[in-house]
Order: sequence, then structure tokens, then C-alpha cells
Amino acid sequence: MLRLNLIGPGRVGLSLARLWQASGTVQVQAVLARTPGRAASAVAHLGQGRAVDDLAAMPPAELWLLAVPDTQVGPLAAQLAAHQAAHQSALRATSHAAHQVALQAAASGGMAAAVQAWHCSGFLPAAELAPLQGLGWAVASVHPALSFTDPDTACAQFPGTVCALEGDAPALARAQALMSAIGGRCFTLAAADKPLYHAAAVFASNFLPVLQAVATELWQGTGVPPEWGPALAQGFVQRAAANLARLPPREALTGPAARGDARVLQAQGQAVAGRDEALGQAYAALSELASRLSRQGHCLSDPDTAPRAAP
Repeated sequence: MLRLNLIGPGRVGLSLARLWQASGTVQVQAVLARTPGRAASAVAHLGQGRAVDDLAAMPPAELWLLAVPDTQVGPLAAQLAAHQAAHQSALRATSHAAHQVALQAAASGGMAAAVQAWHCSGFLPAAELAPLQGLGWAVASVHPALSFTDPDTACAQFPGTVCALEGDAPALARAQALMSAIGGRCFTLAAADKPLYHAAAVFASNFLPVLQAVATELWQGTGVPPEWGPALAQGFVQRAAANLARLPPREALTGPAARGDARVLQAQGQAVAGRDEALGQAYAALSELASRLSRQGHCLSDPDTAPRAAP
């Protein structure tokens, strides 16, 4: 069983640690968080491991999960690498009698299995962990394509989740095994393709709450009872999702763009632009994409990225 050090016990990190723990593939060893009390809360939730308040207090482990925001991955990797390098230097300064034993333990993090570090960014490449590669660690980015709202929901929804893996070969092999053990469906992704891969996930998921909020706000003042707005918006989402579950996007598309009603699109675009400039730009851009979908069956005009008809 692999020992896991978790840095960043937020929704993603805590959910993965809990799933791996339940699958019997890892033992949570130490948990570090920026917010006081967060690590202790995570340990209580998992019923395993110990909360620490500093990198120096984290013991050796086969797997280090850096489940932190994208802006923190690189700096944290550098800090962790510096700490580990200093620790190895301290071992080299020990008495000659303990020197060889200490170095052998340090070379593998004190364990038989090689040390690895993963981050969970769908955008950043595994190379963001380059300082740790300099220590001989294998690194990977492991991105589950799931909206992590809370650990209970995420753990229940996880089986069948698509997981994008990118990084060093040894780390990819271990990530494939651990993510598959908790029900993930894994594929490897080139680092250069990560920006478009993650942008696709943003389009598929992150913009939907924005569109729901916009619709609810626009209905205000039009005569729709305010308390009806959220349910009205959710109803459209549920019906659209049901249509997409049984139809391709082109056939599921409805509304003025699907009908080719340019007059409605122009008038509505002007109305929403009068309410908010950014909203008007978004309406125009989405209407253009919807029109392309209606006409040609896909939204992207680039012939290299648009889907091709079967021969």
C-alpha cells in the first residue's frame, strides 16, 4: 500500500484521498493545508493520517499529491524540492557509520517504491513540478473531468469519470492504476494539448452556472415572479440535458439560431447589449456558434478541428 502525503485537502484532494483510502490502494500519512484547522478537519473526515502545519513536518512518502490552485503548483513544487534537498544534505552530514544507510533511504524517500508527485490541474503540464524531477522524482498531472462540489457528492459521482493523465512514464503507470482502482476511465494527454482540453471542460461545465445566473437575472423585472426564476432556468437545463442524452448537439439545438431567425437574434442582441456590454458580446458570440451548429453540424470553422463526415 502506498503512503500518501496530501498538500491541499480541498474538494479535489480530499475526495481523491478518500476514494483511494476506501479502495485500499493508499494510506493517508500526512495532510498539510494553508488554513489553520483545515488539515485537522480533513484528517477527521478521513479517519486517517495526521495534520501538519509545515512542509518540514511531512514524513517520507511514495506519493505526494499537490491538490492546490494552479497559481500555487509551481511555487509549492519549488519549496518542497528545496526542503527535500536540504533534508538530503543534512543526511549527508551525518556520521560516516550512518551515511550509507541514510543515503539509501533518502534515495527512495525511505521506501522501496520510487517517490512521485502529482498535481491535479487540467491546464498546467506535469513539468510544473520540474523542481521535484530534479530530485529524481517522477511527476504527473492527473485531472479528473468532474465538477467537485463537495467530497460526498464527488465520491458518489466518481465511478466512470474520465481522467486525463500526462507526465513521466513511471508516474503515468501508477496514476493509471490508482485512478482505475477508484473507477476512473484514463487516457494520456500531450502537454501541448492541455489548454484546449481544459477549455473544453470549461465550456462543458463551468459556463453553465454563469448562463443560469444570467437567465435568472434577465427575467427579473420582466414580469416573471422572482421566486420562479431559478426553477424556470433549471427546467430549461434539465430538458436540454435530456435532449442531449438522446440526440446529437445539432438535433438538440432549438431557438432562433436553429430556425435561422436573424431578425430575432439581432433584436435580442441589441436588447441584452443595452443591459450589459459584456453580455451583448457573449450573446453575439454564442449566437454565431449556434448558427454554425445549425448550418453545418459543428461550431468550429477551422477545417483542421471541425469533425469530418464519415467516408
